[in-house]
Amino acid sequence: MTKIGFVGLGIMGRPMAEHLIKGGFPLMVSDLNQAAVDALTAQGAEAGSYQDLAEKCDIIMMILPTGAIVQSVLFGQGGLAEHLAPGKVVCDLSSVTPGESQTCYEKLKAIGVGFMDAPVSGGETGAIAGTLAIMCGGDEDVFHRLEPAFAAIGSSALLIGPSGAGSITKLANQIIVNLNCCAVGEALTLATKAGVDPMKVYKAIRGGLAGSVVLDQKAPMMCHREFQPGGTIRVNRKDIKNVLATAHELEVPVPLTAQLYEIQQALSVSGHLDEDHSTYVHYFESLADVTVRSDEV
Repeated sequence: MTKIGFVGLGIMGRPMAEHLIKGGFPLMVSDLNQAAVDALTAQGAEAGSYQDLAEKCDIIMMILPTGAIVQSVLFGQGGLAEHLAPGKVVCDLSSVTPGESQTCYEKLKAIGVGFMDAPVSGGETGAIAGTLAIMCGGDEDVFHRLEPAFAAIGSSALLIGPSGAGSITKLANQIIVNLNCCAVGEALTLATKAGVDPMKVYKAIRGGLAGSVVLDQKAPMMCHREFQPGGTIRVNRKDIKNVLATAHELEVPVPLTAQLYEIQQALSVSGHLDEDHSTYVHYFESLADVTVRSDEV
């Protein structure tokens, strides 16, 4: 079976790597966190350097915090690209800008290496369950080579278009998810200020047009004051900053997203940057001088 290298064993990467092991793929892993590496080797993976991964694996998948880190891992001194042979494939599952993905594609294509931008949606819950939605940009032949691995970590994978198409889809996804989270927080703050139990409001509306996966996941977390991150405001702020940069480059006005970024900045100042995006409710609570809370299960 195809040997896969995996770089980045954080909140998302570790469960994704575990699903690859469960799927029967020989796996070699690398991460700055040795404890995360040890946890994977205990499950049957090998540990390796970037050179080991590049030389011994047919496919290298990575999920890293920023585009700058992706570029460094690939093209920095001692990076993967120094050791990759023609015919290998790199799949970037990170959330980066389309331009960053296209840069990786062009540089790797020049040395005969395939590249796919394939960011994911579903958060930590989806990564653990193996039900991530995978948004792909790149060449069709590379996509087909990656399909068996995608099937191990996600419930759907779609080739959307050429290089960068996956990354632009992820940015669109992040606009919708984060603004939806904000709308839930604002609505539950209104209900609470009016003296109505916010959890009962959620139960009343979830079956109607307001219903969504975001509502089902985040409303109970807000009502029960659960802010342990599946996806942090810090990570989402990075994504929204990428949205704004890409939109400005394309001359696309995104006024709601611009306001969203300022909400994220306010949450940073108030100390909520490393909490789950259910913490958007704190912003609206601070404006209304009320706390959204319910004992309703």
